[in-house]
Amino acid sequence: MKPLITDAQRVQLLENGAAAACGEQCDPLPVVKLFTLDAHATWLLTELAPDDGDTAFGLIDLGMGTPQLGHVRLSVLEGIRGPRNLAVARDLHFTPKRRLSEYAQLARADGSIND
Repeated sequence: MKPLITDAQRVQLLENGAAAACGEQCDPLPVVKLFTLDAHATWLLTELAPDDGDTAFGLIDLGMGTPQLGHVRLSVLEGIRGPRNLAVARDLHFTPKRRLSEYAQLARADGSIND
């Protein structure tokens, strides 16, 4: 099974998390897009908490029409399985097109993350 994030993504997520922990006001591009292959859940992550390296922040869409900004643990995502027992996967072709706030605004209006 491929890791949910690459080493380079981990570095960027931790850098963004350190900036946020220092109180910097930033609106980064998402670093990684994760999704379920057999459900309608998607996570656009921008940062990792530097104190634990596991708590991620980003836009969370669980496929119920109410995407929200929030936190999720990578260790929890690694254990999630969809209805056909498929694991969460990283979108290998994801290239962010907008800042997280823009993704969040559009997702709230649409009821889901559309990229």
